[in-house]
Amino acid sequence: MAAASGLATSLAGAAVDLFVCRSTPWGCTPSSSYAVPSPDAFPRRGIRISQLHTQLAVRGRRGVKVGRLFPRCEAAADQGSETGLAVAAADAVASDRSSSLSALEQLKVSAGDRYTKERSSVAVIGLSVHTAPVEMREKLAVPEAQWPRAIAELSELNHIEEAAVLSTCNRMEIYVVALSWHRGIREVIGWMSKTSGIPVSELQQHLFMLRDSDATRHLFEVSAGLDSLVLGEGQILAQVKQVVRTGQVSGGLGKTIDRLFKDAITAGKRVRSETNISSGAVSVSSAAVELALMKLPKSHALSARMLLIGAGKMGKLVIKHLAAKGCKKVVVVNRSEEKVAAIRKELKDIEIVYKSLSEMLSCAAEADVIFTSAASETPLFMKEDVETLPPVNEAVGGSRLFIDIAVPRNVGSCVSDVKNVQVYNVDDLKEVVEANKEDRLRKAMEAQSIITEELKRFEAWRDSLETVPTIKKLRSYADRIRISELEKCLQKIGDDVLTKKVRKAVDDLSTGIVNKLLHGPLQHLRCDGSDNRNLDETLENMHALNRMFSLDTEKAILEQRIKAKVDKAQR
Repeated sequence: MAAASGLATSLAGAAVDLFVCRSTPWGCTPSSSYAVPSPDAFPRRGIRISQLHTQLAVRGRRGVKVGRLFPRCEAAADQGSETGLAVAAADAVASDRSSSLSALEQLKVSAGDRYTKERSSVAVIGLSVHTAPVEMREKLAVPEAQWPRAIAELSELNHIEEAAVLSTCNRMEIYVVALSWHRGIREVIGWMSKTSGIPVSELQQHLFMLRDSDATRHLFEVSAGLDSLVLGEGQILAQVKQVVRTGQVSGGLGKTIDRLFKDAITAGKRVRSETNISSGAVSVSSAAVELALMKLPKSHALSARMLLIGAGKMGKLVIKHLAAKGCKKVVVVNRSEEKVAAIRKELKDIEIVYKSLSEMLSCAAEADVIFTSAASETPLFMKEDVETLPPVNEAVGGSRLFIDIAVPRNVGSCVSDVKNVQVYNVDDLKEVVEANKEDRLRKAMEAQSIITEELKRFEAWRDSLETVPTIKKLRSYADRIRISELEKCLQKIGDDVLTKKVRKAVDDLSTGIVNKLLHGPLQHLRCDGSDNRNLDETLENMHALNRMFSLDTEKAILEQRIKAKVDKAQR
């Protein structure tokens, strides 16, 4: 209970000093002590934290306070009022409902009422191949088996309601529904720093953050392959699907995040089926094969000796694309032969030779091109290992190629210092992507219209949820009146004539009257979000009913959100 009270105090404190306004990119209302960068200062693609520091440093020379990544907004109430209000709200959540309402009423009339009007923000915080080197991405990578644990830890943060983790070789992104925008972001970054061991000061140079519609659009573009190194690559869509499957098994995904990822899957499928985006290289593995063939002399590209380390999903795709390009033989080193045998059974057009992990170096000595995609926490090839390998034939270029598509990397960075050895990792696949840049841009433009359609559908669905508290409060209000008047009526009838049949008849009469009276208003509050015109009208009806019956749904929503976090802490 003490932990729950502390959590409630934190949330109540957030209600006092939090400042959020959806009209600014940082969700901040400028105060006399803090100036928010103009929306034009940052591109739609996201806000880099390092850019914020630059903005603040410039403004700091003009007398604006600088020094905190996420500064607090000074509430209108004095410090004593703030402290008392925070304690009151904390006690309220820990005690009964009536005292909770009393504390929340104080909160409503204070400067903290901005918090009660804040809508939870959908946000993404992360880094990708576009913003961070592979050395940093591999430290932050979360294995698929640990996604449920990561989701649980993130959801337990004070200002995070829902969370999901999308961790691949090219990106590590955390999607959240934040009870408080700037406090939630700060907590997530702290979690990332703690789990990876990377200081926040170093992380902030590579992180990007997007909010609400920008965060939604980003995930839809990721699912469609528009943010990948290889345009339209299908592997990322499968990984987005896996986030949903993992969430369904563990029960970790909340309502909003679950719908967000499912709509992202729909967007990804539509983009691939309605555009030509999947033509050419469509995965990291296919790009790796294209890069290898690009570096080899054309006359000997298909006759080069190919070696693959690791027969997982990525390795299987490498073999598949080698076969598609006309390669006739590949040696595969793997811990066990079962996976290799299954691949051999499926792919008939290429000879697949299995070798055990103990034979890796001897196989490397006989290979011209070595693809690595093994799941290993430490590098498989170091400088001293590669220096002992014999030189390759001049006919295939005289250099041994290491193409490392694993994260963490299988080939140590020191290997690139060895003479007649070329090392490439996932970052180097950009060379393959640039080869078809013009076509990529054209296809991406075609896909954007589909992304926009799906984005509008998701936002309309989310907007439609705003009417749910009003529906509940209106029915509760009507039921309270019905029960009160029913009791008065039954007292007037008297016990001498009040049989069970009469009581039931009167009760049914009152219930029927209330239901018929509410039918019209409630029908005008229900909307699936598919029609924007109907949605706008529904939201107008909601605001009108809130005013007419003084439903105060904002206070109810805040109470519900705080209670949910406290209940989770108690469990």
